[in-house]
Amino acid sequence: MHLFKKKKAKEKISVVTCYDYTSAKILANTAIDCLLVGDSAAMVMHGFKDTLPATVDMMCYHTAAVARGAGDKLIVTDLPFLSYRKSLSQNVAAVQALMQAGAHAVKLEGAAGNVKLIRYLVESGVPVMGHLGLTPQSIHMLGGYKVQGKDEESANQLKRDALLLEEAGCFSLVLECVPTLLAKEITESLTIPTIGIGAGRYTDGQVLVWQDLLGMDKMFKPKFLKTYLDGYDKIKSAIDTYVQEIHSGVFPNDEHSF
Repeated sequence: MHLFKKKKAKEKISVVTCYDYTSAKILANTAIDCLLVGDSAAMVMHGFKDTLPATVDMMCYHTAAVARGAGDKLIVTDLPFLSYRKSLSQNVAAVQALMQAGAHAVKLEGAAGNVKLIRYLVESGVPVMGHLGLTPQSIHMLGGYKVQGKDEESANQLKRDALLLEEAGCFSLVLECVPTLLAKEITESLTIPTIGIGAGRYTDGQVLVWQDLLGMDKMFKPKFLKTYLDGYDKIKSAIDTYVQEIHSGVFPNDEHSF
């Protein structure tokens, strides 16, 4: 995996979520390192309040669309809620569906109860990305979207879990909403790269949701988010101008007519 090489070379890794063909075509022509087909699709593409309604079929649908536009970009797809907590044959069937839809690797949340499956998948030729800290599929267990690892006990557990995931064969690890210095300590303890979201500057890379970094939701303003475009207002303005030009007869003119 080229992400591992980037960590060894102390080069930062860039990851962004992607859910559709058109966005993937744009990203294929950028310097982004990795596209994550996240189960956040349930929220930003389908309007659900959390990621739990995501299904294997939903993730396959978005993965296939991304794969058709992504060129040679690395595509990682989330295993959705409970899809990897069943029998081994059912877990493998879910992974197989995502890989055959176009994913190059899968991501799953947490360490407890997952280590044996991760080992099996890696031995079967499936690259696996881990995910610790705020794990959105466990949102009801965690009591909401809160920073994790703030006390000594939970911080030590995250450090143990990170080593477990590396030993199980994960090729990288997402750290979500954990204190900066804890993320730094975990990153320095691992040979595999860490990808942070709300985990500070010392992780090996960063990931953000496509719609979030483009400013598509004016109401979503978590502390960890930096927006790089006022997408909501720019798109709204473009549509309003289009409507105005139709009403005024400016569009279409001779240039746009046969």
